[in-house]
Amino acid sequence: MKKDYDIVALGELLIDFTDVGKSAGGMKLFEQNPGGAPANLLTVASNMGYRTAFIGKVGKDMHGAFLKKTLQNAGIDTGAIIEDEDYFTTLAFVEINEKGERNFSFSRKPGADTMLCAEELDQELLKNCRIFHFGSLSLTAEPSKSATLHAVSVAKQAGALISYDPNYRPSLWENRETAIMMMKSVIPQVDVMKVSDEESILLTGETDYTKAAEALLSMGVKLVAVTLGADGVLVADRGHQEIVPAFRAEAVDTTGAGDSFWGGFLSHLLSLQVLEQTAGGGIKIPEGEKLRQCAVWGNATAALCVQKRGGIPAIPKREAVTQFLKTRFEGIEAV
Repeated sequence: MKKDYDIVALGELLIDFTDVGKSAGGMKLFEQNPGGAPANLLTVASNMGYRTAFIGKVGKDMHGAFLKKTLQNAGIDTGAIIEDEDYFTTLAFVEINEKGERNFSFSRKPGADTMLCAEELDQELLKNCRIFHFGSLSLTAEPSKSATLHAVSVAKQAGALISYDPNYRPSLWENRETAIMMMKSVIPQVDVMKVSDEESILLTGETDYTKAAEALLSMGVKLVAVTLGADGVLVADRGHQEIVPAFRAEAVDTTGAGDSFWGGFLSHLLSLQVLEQTAGGGIKIPEGEKLRQCAVWGNATAALCVQKRGGIPAIPKREAVTQFLKTRFEGIEAV
């Protein structure tokens, strides 16, 4: 059965107040940027021409209205975003060092994103997508944790490819042990997974990311992409591991880099039309050169993203990625 949506994502939708220098009086200045990892990923896919929808909750406030409008302008379906009068939209203050790396401080006690309930989920939307994507921030508190687990179950039963990004933010968890336990608990339900090198080691206890990738695959994941920053990405399935080098880029702000990579990866995967259900109910995932092409497309998307400030505002359009690849890489198929 043809699905109406290519990617549906659930999770945090928030404001990143990003460090942009200092005022004349020497005080730090912060720029309002729309963000949240699942929303960043959907923006990539929407920019690539795919049908996307977001499930989540914001406050009924100026920030929530701004975020909802931003997603609408990006072509993302916002019908399943709930505006809650009782809770404020989550805010993240992002400090950036000279290398473009970030330090986060969250205003989320609780934030509206954590108050999404299972009974508020759009069931038809979950049953009507080719890919369902979620992260770990919605697992940090109830009721959003139960809502996330229920959404994964519904989407998986309906035949969606389940995508997961365990985005570790220490300050949002009770402690490190609880974070590891909860982030690992959902892995058996996941088909494809993006994780940083540090997070892969955190989740598995292995000594390096290559062994960590093998450990994650042994938990049931069919495909793991371990992002390595400026070194590129390790893509691994149960028969092969390969590092696909990153493109060189002048990093201004790394906010959304991993999300842009994964959004570009999944978008190219969709373009290859490999999400065909087999008779046994499984989903075919690319191998070999096609898998490498997905990683190359993701790397190109991330390289363009880090050259601008902010999350969603920095995400490139399809035309920009296509042109970038024409000048940097021969043989890639266009989305």
